[in-house]
Amino acid sequence: MQNQYTAIMKQENGWWIGWIEELPGVNCQEKTYEELKETLEVTLREALEFNRQDAVAAAGSGYREEKIAI
Repeated sequence: MQNQYTAIMKQENGWWIGWIEELPGVNCQEKTYEELKETLEVTLREALEFNRQDAVAAAGSGYREEKIAI
């Protein structure tokens, strides 16, 4: 199953700016709509990987990993 996220995007002062609704801190700015979509996707993937690594490091050893669907 592929996760889906919501991009909020708008054009302002000649720039496209966007945020990922479900993950605070994932926001980008680009000159074109297409570039913004691509940059948001890359930034979202990087943020998710960083958060995953951070959670595993914080847990240390002996942790359980389980998928949760909502």
